[in-house]
Amino acid sequence: MKRFVYIITDRNRKNLHVGMCTDLLKTLKFYSDMPTLFFDSAQQLNRLVYFEEINTEEQAMERFKMVSTYTRPQKERMIRPVNPDWVDLTPGLNYESGVRVRPSAFNGRPSIQPLRRALTF
Repeated sequence: MKRFVYIITDRNRKNLHVGMCTDLLKTLKFYSDMPTLFFDSAQQLNRLVYFEEINTEEQAMERFKMVSTYTRPQKERMIRPVNPDWVDLTPGLNYESGVRVRPSAFNGRPSIQPLRRALTF
């Protein structure tokens, strides 16, 4: 079974949290559902900036232990070559897995495009 070693951060990139899981999308949903579980509301971990997919549990555990001991500059050197702008990688994962994310516009109501009529004078 595949495992993921990931680094997630807050919007200000103040905290870098290393984790390991089997289902990355489920883990990210957990972080969004429980935003104040590990940190206060100002430091919500909501931006996936790095992840590795590893085939065996033993290799994943070794990699997790190694990355967990890294200092912040070492983690930043790991992130920057693959994600130089520190963008959230979650939308790409949602797209690849086929998950359709509904836009939050109109507060959950179906999107209704306003009728546009050409004005003639």
